[in-house]
Amino acid sequence: MMRSVTASLCFYRCQARVFSPHILRPCSTSNQIENKLTIDALYNLSVDISRIRQLKSWVLHQSPAYTNEAAALLKDMGASGQVVARILELYPEAILCRPEEMQAQKELWLSVCPSEKDLVGIIEKFPASFFTASSHHANQRANILYFQTLHLNRRIISKLMASAPQSFRRPVSQNEEMVQTLQRAYLDLGGNEDNMKIWLQKLLSQNPYVLLKPPEAMRENLMFLKDRGFTSSELLQLLSKLRGFVTELNPQAMTLTLAYSKETLGCSDAELRAIVLKCPALLYYSVPILADRFKGLLSAGVSINQILETPTVLELTTQIVHYRIQKLRSYGYDIRTGSLEVLNGTKKDFEMSYGKLQLRRERPLFNPVAPLRAAED
Repeated sequence: MMRSVTASLCFYRCQARVFSPHILRPCSTSNQIENKLTIDALYNLSVDISRIRQLKSWVLHQSPAYTNEAAALLKDMGASGQVVARILELYPEAILCRPEEMQAQKELWLSVCPSEKDLVGIIEKFPASFFTASSHHANQRANILYFQTLHLNRRIISKLMASAPQSFRRPVSQNEEMVQTLQRAYLDLGGNEDNMKIWLQKLLSQNPYVLLKPPEAMRENLMFLKDRGFTSSELLQLLSKLRGFVTELNPQAMTLTLAYSKETLGCSDAELRAIVLKCPALLYYSVPILADRFKGLLSAGVSINQILETPTVLELTTQIVHYRIQKLRSYGYDIRTGSLEVLNGTKKDFEMSYGKLQLRRERPLFNPVAPLRAAED
């Protein structure tokens, strides 16, 4: 009985300590005392050990650890000491990866990365994607070969590996099924086969996690939208918005959102479809989020008709809308009578529009170059 209880406690202690699902260490390798060799090695690398103690102290108790080996691998690829320290602070689990596993990962990633410098940049942003156990290497290699057969360029494949590593750790058949579902939907909706590679490449680069969604979800969502009156060409437009959002939705949520939007905007089903094509965000924002955004716009004096003309303004948070309206007012732009287009876009887009208003206000009323007319006698 005592042995059973001890084993159970050991199991749950391991579960609590293991932050990353792909670097596992048995209980026998850890204790309540920090590994002095690890501490010394991290100190010599100028790593902020207090940060690791605060967030992932369990790593410091593990033995063996390969701190110097991880640092040497990164430096051999051109990483500076500062970059090495930043990577180990962000993902200290890296020091638990065996040297042969690190080397195997390096060779694997360099098959799709243009250079070691590019690989270091990826590791700096996505260290958990690189430092992984050797048990995943076979699936990773098979998935790389599969995506190469689709003629995806190397940068796209490396981006997929970095941002959605789970899709490369699972059997290639699962990715193959989802890709085939996407391709079939694209062609069935009237997409051009000659453009399919570019479409797929953009879709995967914008939303790598689309590969992790069940194919049935996409089929159900497309069928739901078709039943709501969207034509094949319109569905192709939605599918080609480069985010793969159709796989992120579900019919229940879309039903609530569309019903709320229709009632709030006071429009017909046909008008609502036209609005969705302009602003697909209406499909995937929840009712509470949309309610807050409508309330924010209306409280600022914006009319429903203005929102109908520029529905993409609903993609902006209420805070951003109020901030931009205040800046525009400071230069005499009345949002209640002007176009909402000036509110749209990224921060850079808005600053450009705002800059034009500044120039318009500051422009002199006369041409300083033109000669003044002489006073008449």
